[in-house]
Amino acid sequence: MPLTPEQVTVIKATVPVLQEYGNAITTAFYRNMLNAHPELRTVFNMVNQTNGHQQRALAGAVFAYASHIDDLGALGPAVELICHKHASLYIQPEQYQIVGKFLLEAMAEVLGDALTPAIHDAWAAAYWQLADIMIGREKQLYDEADGWTDWRQFKVARKTPESAEITSFYLEPVDGKPLPAFQPGQYISVRVPVPELGYVQPRQYSLSDRPDPSYYRISVKKEAGLASGDKAHPGYVSNVLHGNVNEGDLVDVSHPYGDFFLSSSEAATPVVLLSAGVGLTPLTSMLNTITAQGAPHPERKIHFIHGAHTTGARAFSRHILGLNKQFPNLNATFFVSAPAADDRQGVDYHHVGRINLQKLDLAGDLYLDNPETEYYVCGPTAFMTDMKTSLSAQGVADARIKMELFGTGGI
Repeated sequence: MPLTPEQVTVIKATVPVLQEYGNAITTAFYRNMLNAHPELRTVFNMVNQTNGHQQRALAGAVFAYASHIDDLGALGPAVELICHKHASLYIQPEQYQIVGKFLLEAMAEVLGDALTPAIHDAWAAAYWQLADIMIGREKQLYDEADGWTDWRQFKVARKTPESAEITSFYLEPVDGKPLPAFQPGQYISVRVPVPELGYVQPRQYSLSDRPDPSYYRISVKKEAGLASGDKAHPGYVSNVLHGNVNEGDLVDVSHPYGDFFLSSSEAATPVVLLSAGVGLTPLTSMLNTITAQGAPHPERKIHFIHGAHTTGARAFSRHILGLNKQFPNLNATFFVSAPAADDRQGVDYHHVGRINLQKLDLAGDLYLDNPETEYYVCGPTAFMTDMKTSLSAQGVADARIKMELFGTGGI
């Protein structure tokens, strides 16, 4: 049921309150909800709970919702991103009941008497307006999954080191059924027990190869630093995968999801793939799909641009350079922040430092002379912000710049 004009007025009037107290409200919300429903610890990223990222992200989302309460279309991309992530975790409608209860109770706890009955009722209506939108969209995603609507067991068929930091896991379904195709750039959730926590934790990992009905491949960076005992460190699941999960072991896997993907593998328009660090994984899936045997436009211009701290940390170098030799219209450019003494410029890397588009030819390397060129960007948030700023300054429209927003927030 849509909000009444009076409720919309109330929600908009509370925007300054959310600016001031939003983080306190979401902190109380998560604390109370997880204490009452410890089973939800297997759904939420508990590292992001410890470091406060999830609380701040939710506070920002609630603030954005209140600010756009009379223009929800502006929130469409953010809602789509969240619904895909929820679907990859198999969030169910009844869990929205729990969230709504504890969110309103947290508002009462923090705001006290300032939360009048009128404000409470307006926010209850606003919550369910958004919840119903998300429940509906998530149902669509589940309906499109052809019956794959819960965690599915996969066997680690191969575990292959790709660099000093990144290892690929080739995952095959235990039930032997052919796997559905995915859009290059999408991710799966992988769920494993975490001994340090005593329960399972899921994480999203981009699929790093082109679609194949027999396996999915993820390529995971091992996050260092867990030896310090820092419970806010983001590496629990990556360390379990690298250290505890071996070939033949089983993991839980979700259907592929994600709103960041190649618009078309069959188009002839140029494409620039920009990545830093492990952000190259979804772009490698795109690259492998475009260059697959029988691709309809072998003349399509592709530039794969990647930045890494060292050549030893960079994954898929040999594979990408091999494709570069095989396809005349594919170009690969590597930036390295700290080349080793035996690294050869022009062979092992091309430019020293982080990716700087000013070091590239605007037409020959970035295809800026073609108004249909698409740019796919994945990496740390600061890197993606820099790339978007640089491309926008050259007149590239936002619609042609696609970015993968990992973690709990966005740009």
